[in-house]
Amino acid sequence: MFFSSSEFSKPLLSVGRAGVLLSEILHQLCKQMSQRKVGALWRESGLNWIDFLPEEEDVHNFISDQKLQFTLSDCSSPPESLSKRDLSPDELNRQLEKLLLEDIVSDEQIFDWVEANLEESQMSSTPFLRALMTAVCKAAVKGDSTTSRVDTAIIQRRLPVLLKYLNSDTEKQLQALYALQALIVKLDQPPNLLRMFFDCLYDEDVISEDAFYKWEVSKDPGELEGKGVALKSVTAFFTWLREAEEESEDN
Repeated sequence: MFFSSSEFSKPLLSVGRAGVLLSEILHQLCKQMSQRKVGALWRESGLNWIDFLPEEEDVHNFISDQKLQFTLSDCSSPPESLSKRDLSPDELNRQLEKLLLEDIVSDEQIFDWVEANLEESQMSSTPFLRALMTAVCKAAVKGDSTTSRVDTAIIQRRLPVLLKYLNSDTEKQLQALYALQALIVKLDQPPNLLRMFFDCLYDEDVISEDAFYKWEVSKDPGELEGKGVALKSVTAFFTWLREAEEESEDN
């Protein structure tokens, strides 16, 4: 890890920017990992903020202003933390919807909650992936049943979370699409809503072409509810996808 050396920041020490740079790096890391993990790495490194700040700058004020308290102690305290155990699908849905729809927590807090409450094996389980996808997409639905639309900014905001747990895995992405299909059915299949989601998820590289095609041809008996209507609503999407693929091959 870069924590093992402070050489990279030496040119910035003289102009008082080393601490700010390091703060930004840590916050960027938190988007990929969690505050808990990044804080632990910082403390293990033996580095001290005082070594990266001008002599006249107050360390405690800097830490407060830059929201770096997580580097001092394990103070992330995820909301409604439970002891680690296998949560049922209903519990996962309830907890994740609370985090994403009611509390509207940061991505870092979601990572912290997952680490605090789930065993590693459950982080890649179908119930967790489906509950996560359902909560993210539900938060992005705006309007009533006749004017429903997708707030793409919410999907974009949650990209680090979706990408981390779907992990470019086609099978995990397929489960995410099943979850989205089930959500659309629960919402009484508003016109064009699934197409809006498909466009956004494709544009943001959340779901791959392979996963979309797998969903299209899937005849999983447990995923048939609403499948016919869903397929019809995204016919134009798959037509466009195939035409784009053919054009790409021709070029």
